Amino acid sequence: MKQQHVNSYYAATRNEVIDFPILEEAVDCDICIIGAGYTGLSSALFLTEAGYKVTVLEAAKVGYGASGRNGGQLVNSYSRDVDVIEERYGDKTAEILGSMIFEGADIIRSRIQEYDIKCDYRPGGIFAAMNKKQLNGLAEQKRNWERYGNRNLKLLDAADIRREIGSDAYVGGLLDMQGGHVHPLNLALGEAAAIVRLGGKIYEQSAAVEITYGEPNVVRTAKGQVRAKYLLIAGNAYLPQGLDNRVTAKSMPCGSQIVVTEPLSEKQARSLISNNYCVEDCNYLLDYYRLTADNRLLYGGGVVYGAREPDDIEQLIRPKILKTFPQLKDVKIDYRWTGNFLLTMSRMPQFGRIEKNAYYMQGYSGHGVTCSHLAGKLISEMIRGDAERFNAFASLPHMPMIGGRTFSAPLTALGAVYYSLRDRFGI
Repeated sequence: MKQQHVNSYYAATRNEVIDFPILEEAVDCDICIIGAGYTGLSSALFLTEAGYKVTVLEAAKVGYGASGRNGGQLVNSYSRDVDVIEERYGDKTAEILGSMIFEGADIIRSRIQEYDIKCDYRPGGIFAAMNKKQLNGLAEQKRNWERYGNRNLKLLDAADIRREIGSDAYVGGLLDMQGGHVHPLNLALGEAAAIVRLGGKIYEQSAAVEITYGEPNVVRTAKGQVRAKYLLIAGNAYLPQGLDNRVTAKSMPCGSQIVVTEPLSEKQARSLISNNYCVEDCNYLLDYYRLTADNRLLYGGGVVYGAREPDDIEQLIRPKILKTFPQLKDVKIDYRWTGNFLLTMSRMPQFGRIEKNAYYMQGYSGHGVTCSHLAGKLISEMIRGDAERFNAFASLPHMPMIGGRTFSAPLTALGAVYYSLRDRFGI
């Protein structure tokens, strides 16, 4: 059975419906990539630009997973910021990882410009503080990010953020003009089109069902196979268990929910977010939102550990909207969906080598839009002979999820309750 895009606002507003072929033959290439989300697409685009013969295998549709379902926010850094990296891994590792924290968003902007991708890009993102402790944390974040070269930051006091966001929920915030927001599915489809124009091959409805590592690596699908010198596994939260358990053992898929309202008037939309920035709060289980190109409010939040599909997405998210914007009590919800991201114990991305010429990149823990684009550049550098930056990530230690995938979800959820209580009481 063919898998189509989830019934989301993004699928309904695609620039065009693109169908890539099913693999039904034996193909030889330099590099086979499993997964046509941002990690796979960014890697394929960098590698095709470098002259490699690349084949991408996608089990469903390009951008089917998190890359076509996320909040569309270009959030810099990683799920653990540079202060944690410095403390946990030391100054040398922090220096090289810190030098890359703004690169992913720059890559996205350059792709949009170079390949004329129509994806509603808008600059600027706000981190919104709900208490004094969070605001102090944002002041520290500003100092840390400025040490690593970001000069486009502004700390917002209570009056400033009230001018930016029509809500009484916040005591201040941090504006990052090197962030921004996009239509994520149109970005993915634009990158896929660029790959094909450069000679790369993309096959949809062509799930990898078996891998034989060697020289060459052989990836089999239901109707064909790919022989490749190099292999990259980039399935993230949608990679099935059993394909290679070494890749799936140290991470856990988690679900996040999004709703999109009916169109708002221009006046009403600007009264919510005056300068059309995207917003995320600073809670452990954070909420995030922005305006779409046609003036709808897109609002997401919450985490379902283990990636279960909630029974009523609107029931989960509407109270969050009304807590932020009580003036929207009568607004209708036109779209609602869930999507999975991949969580790691350390909350740092997992990059590594599986076999001699086989690699994986995954586990962005909620910061995948920008970091996945950086990942594509790093794997391209590594395959071309410069492994320093890839190895800086590959050398990070990663523990298996406590209890494995069977028991990690409830254990992680218990930890989340603790941190949610700390958020609530500002401690």
